[in-house]
Amino acid sequence: MAINSESGQNVLRIGMAGLGTVAQGLLTLLNQNAERITRQAGMPIEVVRIASRSRKPEIDIGDAVFDSDLESLLDDDVDVVVELIGGVDSARELISSALRQGKPIVTANKAVLASHGNDWFNGSAVLGIEASVAGGIPIMSTLKNGLSGNSVDWLVGIINGTCNYILTAMDEQGSSFTDALAKAQELGYAEADPGFDVDGVDAAQKLSLLAALAFDIPITLDDTYIEGISGVTVEDLRYARELGFRIRHVGVARRNGEKFETRVHPALISATDLIGDVSGVANAVIVGANAVGLILLVGPGAGGLPTASAVLGDLIEIARGTYSRMRIGQNEGARLPIVATESRYYLNIPAADRPGVFGEIGDILRQSGISMEGVIQKQAAVRQTDGEPWVPIVMVTGRAVEASMDDALDRLSSLESVRGRVRRIRVADFDY
Repeated sequence: MAINSESGQNVLRIGMAGLGTVAQGLLTLLNQNAERITRQAGMPIEVVRIASRSRKPEIDIGDAVFDSDLESLLDDDVDVVVELIGGVDSARELISSALRQGKPIVTANKAVLASHGNDWFNGSAVLGIEASVAGGIPIMSTLKNGLSGNSVDWLVGIINGTCNYILTAMDEQGSSFTDALAKAQELGYAEADPGFDVDGVDAAQKLSLLAALAFDIPITLDDTYIEGISGVTVEDLRYARELGFRIRHVGVARRNGEKFETRVHPALISATDLIGDVSGVANAVIVGANAVGLILLVGPGAGGLPTASAVLGDLIEIARGTYSRMRIGQNEGARLPIVATESRYYLNIPAADRPGVFGEIGDILRQSGISMEGVIQKQAAVRQTDGEPWVPIVMVTGRAVEASMDDALDRLSSLESVRGRVRRIRVADFDY
């Protein structure tokens, strides 16, 4: 830290990588909230260096020195490096170099943390990661500090704003997946190549970090079940509503004996549940722990200012000298495969519209030990394929092991009376 010659105060000097949305948000907050930030941190926080591919003259960077070389952020006049460039390779190199020099670093980059976080945590490194998951929601510090004396049993989160926006638009406006995605791209909620979000990879990376902090296990994506939202239809959302549910894309992490479940996928959530009505780009995380019971955090999961707010929270702790190191990986972290997990299920079965078909379907489910809790079968929904009428049979089943459901679906698909792919969506039942 340096002494400001005018005020005589210590100053925390920041070197910032990137000039994107979050970086611009950080510059804005440092300017707008300067007085409060100085009070909370005990000193001013100033960006003294910025490194990015291009200067962007429309952005006011104040007195900061601009350079296109990331290595410039490692100079002696920088106290803390803030990595906001995204990606993996360049970010990993910058973070590793800063930590080798003993410089604290703050990052919003869940991809690089999911890939390399195990190399950086548990030592003396100061690595601020609050902004890497759920935007402005302080879930990482809640797990790392507030709940550090608890045994966390499970957590469930809506942790990808793009997926939540698309499903909300399909649910509330009747938009197709394609139209909702196009609107999300137009509004800046989805990238030009949206696969990272809609295929579930982004949520899986975030869940790997949440699970590591919650359960003290290593960060890993290898055994996390990942499913996106492209298979969800407007019809599924409509039937889910009739059954008393909403469909959202969730990350689930749960203790299961000596093992842990980590999975991301679409799920039916009860409309009366704590997160059943979380819509748009909002994120939400519920944590169940043995001392506090339930904690729910809801807020903006993305965006320049909310994410910059999380970056600032880490910077203020570093300025105070109170930032606590990460401690993960003390448990082995063996994962329970998805086929061994248990759930209720939503099924949408395209079945021939003739007598006896419902009985055939019921027989197969019973033989697999699966009960039916609620069924919708509307004659008004009759359709035709190749001249033969069929109707969707929609149901919510009782709890069943995934392997049993997989077997039942294989047998249902082989029935002559089933006219296409059976859609299956898990039901997220929380242990309240």
